[in-house]
Amino acid sequence: MAVGQRAVVPRGGQVLAETDAKTTTAHRWLPVFGAVLGAAVFLVVRGSLTDDGYITLAYARNLAVHGEWGLIPGSPANSATSPLNVLLLAALTLVTRLSGGPHPVVALGILTVLCGAALGWAWLRLGRALALPAAAGVLGVALVLLNPFVLSAIGLEVLLIPAVLLVLTVFAVEGRPALFGVTAGLTVLTRLDLVLFVVVIAVSAPAIRRRLPRVVGVAVLTAAPWFVVSWVAFGSFVPDTLVIKQLQAGLFAPWTYSTGPVMYYVGWPVTVLVSFVPALLGVVALAGWAAARFGVRWPEFPALGPVAALAGGGILYYVAYSFLGVGPFHWYYVAPLTAASAFAVAAFGAWAGQAREHPALRGAPPAVALGLVGVLVLAGAAVDAAQGVPWKSPVIFGNWASAPDYARVGTELGARLGGASVASPGEIGTLAYYCECAILDEFSDRGRAVALVEQRIATANPLMSLALRVNYHWLDRSAAPRKPDYRLVYGTGPATGPDSWQVRSAAKGVGHFTLTREP
Repeated sequence: MAVGQRAVVPRGGQVLAETDAKTTTAHRWLPVFGAVLGAAVFLVVRGSLTDDGYITLAYARNLAVHGEWGLIPGSPANSATSPLNVLLLAALTLVTRLSGGPHPVVALGILTVLCGAALGWAWLRLGRALALPAAAGVLGVALVLLNPFVLSAIGLEVLLIPAVLLVLTVFAVEGRPALFGVTAGLTVLTRLDLVLFVVVIAVSAPAIRRRLPRVVGVAVLTAAPWFVVSWVAFGSFVPDTLVIKQLQAGLFAPWTYSTGPVMYYVGWPVTVLVSFVPALLGVVALAGWAAARFGVRWPEFPALGPVAALAGGGILYYVAYSFLGVGPFHWYYVAPLTAASAFAVAAFGAWAGQAREHPALRGAPPAVALGLVGVLVLAGAAVDAAQGVPWKSPVIFGNWASAPDYARVGTELGARLGGASVASPGEIGTLAYYCECAILDEFSDRGRAVALVEQRIATANPLMSLALRVNYHWLDRSAAPRKPDYRLVYGTGPATGPDSWQVRSAAKGVGHFTLTREP
C-alpha cells in the first residue's frame, strides 16, 4: 500500500483502497465537474440536435402532455429505441410545465447535466475503489462528454448509455448485488441490447456471481413491468426501430456496421481518430491487463475485473451488431467506444497508482499513457470547438436540413395543414416536434410499421425470423396505413413556387421541401 492509504473490506468481500485526504477531496469534485461540463456542452449543441434526437423529444412531450406512447398525438407507436430515455425526459418535461412549459429541450438539458453528474459520481467511486488518481476521473468524464460522436447524437440515449454502464460497473466492483440488479434493469430499459454488458460484468464480479439469483430477480422486477406492457399493449417486446434500421441498412451500401468506422474516416478523419483511438487504447489495455492478471498475477489488478468486463462487453457488442444487419448509424458506436475508453482510463490510472508498489511498473510509461489520453481529450475538444460555438450543426451530420430550418418548416407546415395529415419526406423527428401535426411514416404510423415487420420476417434468416415472430406475437396486424392528405417532398436546389420551403444542410447543401396534395 502507498503511504497515506489503508485497506478496508466493504460488503461483498472486495478489497478497496481508501485514499488520503487530498486525493479524496479531489475525487469529491468529480460529480460537480461532470454536471458543469454536461451543462456546458449542452449549451453548445442544443440548437443543432439531430432529427433522430427530436424523435425522442416528440415521444417525451406526447407522453407528458397527452399520456400517449407515440411520436404524434392520437397515433400509438413503438418506435422509441430507449424507453428509459423517453420516460426520464417525459418526467422532466412534466417538471418544466411548472414554468409555463412543457419544454422537452429544457428537460434534455437537465438530463444531460444529470448524466454528467452520474459519470462523475461513478468515477469518484471507481477512483476510491481502485486507488486511481483524480486525473483519471476527470479524463473518464471528459472522454464521454467531449467525444464528437457522442455530442453529434445528443437527444438520443448516448449519454444515458455510458452513465448506466459505468454505475453498473461501480456496483460490480463494490460487490453490491441489490444495487447491481436495479441498475441492470435500468440498463436494459436504456437499450435492450445492453444486456450483453450486464451479463459479462455480472460474471466478472465474484460478489455478484455468488448472489446471481437475487441479482436476476431484482433486475427482472425493475425491467419486466415495462417490457410486459410493451409486448402486450404495443405489440412488440423490442421496439420497431430494430426492423426499421435493418431495412435501412442498404442506404449505406457497400458499408456495414463493421466497416462503418472506415466510412466515417473517409469524411471525418480527425474526428474518427479522436473518437476511436481511446477505445483502441482500451482494447490494447485489456490485452495487457489479461496478461498481467493471468500471468504475473499482481495482487491489486484483479479488482479491475468488472471494468475489464465493461471493455469486453464493448467488443462483444461491436461483434453482435456486425451480425445484426444494421447500418453504421453513428450513435450505434457510442456503447463500445465509451466502454473501451473507460477501461483505458481505469487501467492506465491503476497502472500509475500501483507504480510505486511494483518495481516493474516504475518509470514514465504510466504517466505517458494517461498523458496520451489527455491529449486525445484535448483533440476531441478542439474538434468540437472547430464546429463553432454554439454549434450550427453536429460534427457527424447527414440530415437534409439544419435543426433551425427544420423548426421553421415544421412550424409553418403545421399552420398550413390546418389539421390535415401529411406523409413525411423521410426524416420526421424535427418536423413532427415543431409541426405538432399528423405527419406519417413508419415511425409514427403503426400500420406502416406492420407492413415492414411482415417484410422483415419474410426475408430474415430462420433464427431472426423466429425471434421476430415471438417479439411481434401480440401485434395487431389488422392495423392499416393511414392515408395522408398531403405529401412533403425533399429536393435539391433552391425552392421555387408556392408551398415550398428552402433549407440548408452542412451535409447536403441547399435544398427545399415542397407540399403536394395527395390524389
